[in-house]
Amino acid sequence: MSDKSELLLKPKRFYKAAATAPVAGGFAVQLDGRAPKSPAKNPLVAPTRALADLIAAEWEAQADYIDTSLMPATRLAFTAIDRIAETRAEVSREITAYAASDHLCYRAEHPAALVERQERAWGAILDWAKAEHGLTFMPVAGIIHQPQPPATLASVEALALTLDDFALAGLAFAAGLYGSTVLALAVRAGRLTGRAALDLARLEEVFQAEQWGQDEEAAARAEALSVEAEMIDRWFAALRA
Repeated sequence: MSDKSELLLKPKRFYKAAATAPVAGGFAVQLDGRAPKSPAKNPLVAPTRALADLIAAEWEAQADYIDTSLMPATRLAFTAIDRIAETRAEVSREITAYAASDHLCYRAEHPAALVERQERAWGAILDWAKAEHGLTFMPVAGIIHQPQPPATLASVEALALTLDDFALAGLAFAAGLYGSTVLALAVRAGRLTGRAALDLARLEEVFQAEQWGQDEEAAARAEALSVEAEMIDRWFAALRA
């Protein structure tokens, strides 16, 4: 598809300015004074001004055409608004499923330098999860599935269900991004930045790149993931504000 054809599929920017304003239930993103609607026709309202400002900045950054692929916080907000309230149990189970096969629990068997790096870096975050949330995980060397303690998984699901819709949407997004509920929880708490968590999730890939160099395709993928990691970092920071 040509660039011109792609533009024809995107709506033109129809507003002069994006801003935020307090409304019942939070803070609305406003385009020339009117709140845009989600796919399910719900107004775009965030629970904190900081989050509304983050979303509004994406709308303000659009040029002649609105490119939603460049608006990850807006897309996640629409998910929180349209989907989470009706699927909280399902989303909590998705987060628990990531915990059941958490990336941080599957360690390399060699080389020794990588093994040591994973034990040190990943072990520190698992220790934090235990101290902060009482979550005990069982690491294993290799890729054979290691069942995690039922009490840990029950605690993860219970914790997820206590979150509001925006925090729950963010946690599910982050768990999928990192392949790790533990890293997602650490970013939510501000224990790790989104980018630092991504570096930990990609620890083996980073190690291999240090040894052999990184190809262009891998570098492009890492850059795309870093954009999402930085967004979810700002998302959780805005919810904490």
